[in-house]
Amino acid sequence: MSSADPTATGANTATDDRHQALLEDLTSRLGDAVVGSHIRNGDLWVRIRPDGWLRAAQECKAMSFDYFCYLSGIDWLPHTWPNPKVIEAPGVVDTESSDDGADASPQEAEAGFETDEPSSGEIVTGFAGGDTRFQVLARLYSTVRHIGLTLKADLDDETPSIQTWTGEYPGADWCERETYEMYGFEFVGHPNLVKLYLPGEFEGFPLRKDFPLLAREVKPWPGLVDVELFPDTYQDPAEGA
Repeated sequence: MSSADPTATGANTATDDRHQALLEDLTSRLGDAVVGSHIRNGDLWVRIRPDGWLRAAQECKAMSFDYFCYLSGIDWLPHTWPNPKVIEAPGVVDTESSDDGADASPQEAEAGFETDEPSSGEIVTGFAGGDTRFQVLARLYSTVRHIGLTLKADLDDETPSIQTWTGEYPGADWCERETYEMYGFEFVGHPNLVKLYLPGEFEGFPLRKDFPLLAREVKPWPGLVDVELFPDTYQDPAEGA
């Protein structure tokens, strides 16, 4: 249905009105713990002060948000080298430079990505804003009210930590463990904050933007070069088998 359709416009307006009422209700409960919000595409994002993260879960549960969808982390640091957009390889033509700053895809827009990463290296923190490199985010849905919202909170760059939601939403257990493992976020009060996937002795946090990927150090990003020669193994086809 086209967005120009008056019926669609009316439906979007009604949805936004519902989210505005939801935001006002949540703000009345949390007060100054709500530091940012955004209503767009029939959805609501709310940024919470880190010390109000647990109370936000408690209030949402009291507001009939009974379904926990997911919890994860974000590292808003722009990609470090090697980045497929900036690697310089012999004989490679940069076909993407003209697309820098282009609008994000609809899927990226819904996740809070307005545009591609800025060439200046500036950190852009998506819908509802942000003040730090790291954020934790969680999605809740009410099966009673048939409405959802996304909550997020800023975390300290050096020691990212926040209260656990496992007491309110048991489904947060594995999500928090995965986020701890991949981003290094500490969830205070979690009953069993141990790794899910990686060996116990593994060092570093793979989903942080500055985590060194050895495969990219050894070999350029796939697609940047058409032919890769390996010393002592390459044989000229003209020489025969």
